[in-house]
Amino acid sequence: MHDFPTALRRWRRTRRLSQLDLASEAEVSPRHLAFLETGRSRPSRAMVLRLAGVLTLPPVEQNGFLAAAGFAPQFPSLPLGAAEMAQVRQAMDWTIDRHAPYPALILDRLWRIVALNGPARQLFGPAGFAPGASLLDALCDPVLFPALIENWVEVGHHTALRLRAESARAGGIAELDRAVAMLLANPAIAASQPQATGRAVLATIYRMGDQRLPFFSTYAQFGAAEEVALSDMKIELMFPADDHAKAALLALAP
Repeated sequence: MHDFPTALRRWRRTRRLSQLDLASEAEVSPRHLAFLETGRSRPSRAMVLRLAGVLTLPPVEQNGFLAAAGFAPQFPSLPLGAAEMAQVRQAMDWTIDRHAPYPALILDRLWRIVALNGPARQLFGPAGFAPGASLLDALCDPVLFPALIENWVEVGHHTALRLRAESARAGGIAELDRAVAMLLANPAIAASQPQATGRAVLATIYRMGDQRLPFFSTYAQFGAAEEVALSDMKIELMFPADDHAKAALLALAP
């Protein structure tokens, strides 16, 4: 057996469950769970999947959980170009293309850009945003981030909280944790405190030449994804936060 006991203990503590709580929810005896955590008992594949379900592990982490117990993965890992992904890719492309004249991006688990629509390429291409580029690198760039985003301190603080939450839900993602540390290493971001503004949503104010264009975003994800990468992929749909930004986007439209 690989290191299933360590993985089980880590996930149980991450989910803030006692052995008794987890045993009760998984409908196993506390004694058996204790034996699984110490390695005195070897889990069946069904038991690993039952515990993974109670611990609400995402597909990629369920595969890792199975691997730690010496089992083959449950969920496939397919390239977006695979035939099995054709309808999914068409749906994603349809979504971002129909969002024009507003910008839209498809991001993977590590905030790397998978695809952009035309308006996003026009607006953010000069800043290096292209398929394969990392938004985390841009956010942590001490020159690019403040140059591109007017309210970078506020956005940086909000982003650090979001990344920390995403990493925690997944049981820890090293790349996200490093980005959080880099953002909070900036004294201005680290000292930033949430203010009672009365606004509905935080807008990110982009500097585009001599214009300041505020946008807010909503994120879409697949609700029943079983493919590993797809389960964590998200579509960011950006909307203008004022009439000036809306007019600027309409002016860019062909």
